Amino acid sequence: MFNQVYKNKKVLITGHSGFKGTWLSIWLKLLGANLYGISKEVLTNPSFYEISSHKQNFKEEYFFNISDYDTLNKTIKKIKPDFIFHLAAQSLVSVSYENPLETINSNVIGTANLLEVLRNLDEDCVAVLITSDKVYKNVEKSSGYEEGDTIGGHDIYSGSKGAADTLIHSYYKTYFSSNSKVKIVSARAGNVIGGGDWSKDRLIVDCIKSWVSNKKVSLRSPNATRPWQHVIEPLSGYLLLGSYAFKSKCLGEPFNFGPDSKSVITVLELIKKLSNKWFKDDNIDFFSIQKSELKEANLLQLDCHKAYNELGWKSIIETEDLVDLTINWYKSFYNKEDVEELSIKQILYYQELGIKNNLQWVR
Repeated sequence: MFNQVYKNKKVLITGHSGFKGTWLSIWLKLLGANLYGISKEVLTNPSFYEISSHKQNFKEEYFFNISDYDTLNKTIKKIKPDFIFHLAAQSLVSVSYENPLETINSNVIGTANLLEVLRNLDEDCVAVLITSDKVYKNVEKSSGYEEGDTIGGHDIYSGSKGAADTLIHSYYKTYFSSNSKVKIVSARAGNVIGGGDWSKDRLIVDCIKSWVSNKKVSLRSPNATRPWQHVIEPLSGYLLLGSYAFKSKCLGEPFNFGPDSKSVITVLELIKKLSNKWFKDDNIDFFSIQKSELKEANLLQLDCHKAYNELGWKSIIETEDLVDLTINWYKSFYNKEDVEELSIKQILYYQELGIKNNLQWVR
């Protein structure tokens, strides 16, 4: 799998204590990697990171803000990682409205700091830098945004991600495009759901917390469409991209990782599917409409042909499976079952699905 490039390698995850970071670290451990982590803090309670025993498998963990260049520089030079997966970010649109400078410091300055550390790194290293599908100037494009489309942003969160993406491209062109020991690539993923997310103002989290308390969930934009995908899918893209960069000279490019058009459904359609699975009753009155001043896109979709043509990656989890995997995880959590073991089983299930779909990277 992934040509075993991660086995016995030092792999550093920034944002390792977060939702995606925890899933990624579990998968990398299965691949035989030696894990290192940097996070600002554990942001949620409950926390998938806190309840999973795998955190004991990190060789070293560090907790500080990546906007602190000196500490970041010293830490990375101490670790000497073979791979870096940069997930650390302020990832909530609502927080970006409340505290724009925090968002800019994390997403823009933090990314710039990492790029500057990499520029001065005298070790071989592959860095996979994660931004967002929100980097694109949203003109409600029905065919999906391609990697070469215009970068933009109507809000601070989108603008910060677009700025980070632009910096990645600029650093690559200026410093990493020739004769560099450091290889960088960037990834843009769509809306990610799955077990273990407890972040503020997240649609699925709000649903689960409301339904556990027998309350209606408040929906801001029930008719908005999003490229829904299970967290495992983009993580497989990140891992594949890292292994590709490890072997390839074609670097510095962004790649989209998102579902096919069949999975681009409205908020309300997704919540109906989730509620039917949670309650097993079509007649439950499970939501209300909440007015919101936040400016959010009504239509958002990614074109992922580049990832398929160059990496052999494609989305394989269909909507019904996405719902089952997500709801089963949260039900297991509330039943006090071993959700870390369940997460490993879901990763292995995804690998089996990849074999059935003839994805070469799975073999």
